[in-house]
Amino acid sequence: MPAPDASAAAATSTSDPAIQVSPQEAGKGGTVTVTGRGWRPKTLLTLLICGQNMIGGTNACANGDGRAVTTGPDGSFRKALPVAEPPKPCPCVVHAATVTGRAATADAAFRVAGHPVAPLPQEDSGGRLSVLAPPRLEGSSGLLTWFGAPARRDLVLTVGNLGPSPAKDPVFQVGTSHGVYAPQWEERQWRGTVPAGRKQQIRLPVELPSGAHGDYLVSLKYGGKVLAEQPWGVGRPWGVTLFWVLLCVVVPTAVFRAGMAVVDRVRPRQGAVRARRRAPKPRRPPPADGEAAATLPWFTPDTAPSATTSTPDDPPTSKGST
Repeated sequence: MPAPDASAAAATSTSDPAIQVSPQEAGKGGTVTVTGRGWRPKTLLTLLICGQNMIGGTNACANGDGRAVTTGPDGSFRKALPVAEPPKPCPCVVHAATVTGRAATADAAFRVAGHPVAPLPQEDSGGRLSVLAPPRLEGSSGLLTWFGAPARRDLVLTVGNLGPSPAKDPVFQVGTSHGVYAPQWEERQWRGTVPAGRKQQIRLPVELPSGAHGDYLVSLKYGGKVLAEQPWGVGRPWGVTLFWVLLCVVVPTAVFRAGMAVVDRVRPRQGAVRARRRAPKPRRPPPADGEAAATLPWFTPDTAPSATTSTPDDPPTSKGST
């Protein structure tokens, strides 16, 4: 019935996540089965084999041979994991961690057959830092970020020293992740001292790659543990899009105008050459004086001779006269 299923899911979601490995010892090239329970439903996890009980973080894990798995509706999963030798000696563990959302981890002891075993390094007896207030990102993006420059912010949070001795110049790890990808960690050293039993506000710079946009997650790690996570929504660099749009419009227009200028410069020269090559029509020379007398006369209407008129010098002739 739906009511028992809902209560079971609620109980599973409130319990602490845990994993089990079977078998608990295997050599390189073998395969083990990892089962988990108590995780958030439909959550993406990563499974890694790590050395030195993972006290040095993921640097002690065989990251290239890890596997990803998604939990079921009840928060459980079952996944085959190939056995690989971690870069650090054993004691080893199988480490499971969430990729997105609220951070959650779980470890299970595991022995890699044939892998060296060494004592764990001595833990630092200095301060133990804990986050006392939710982190926040401070800063704003400039005009260059609108054109694809790296986005920069300051991660500001308040930490408290729960250890018996002061923490001097602590080294944090700041990671940024996008989507389902694992965080890219970078070391950030804070210059200062957090006295034992006191709290201190710290500020660490965070920078994204050029052209980055979308939803990012900023994580802070200290002593191999994730202390805080803060989402960061980065706007799209519309200046880059505008630049390409203008480039696609301006360049063809400039090429067209240059081509028309060349055509206008060349076309008159070709017309002039054709005009010079065209032979002139021969013109008839004016007639000479002798030629003018030999040609037929031309008369105007008032000077043309008439058949019905006679000149005044010729007297009229009578009929029958000779």
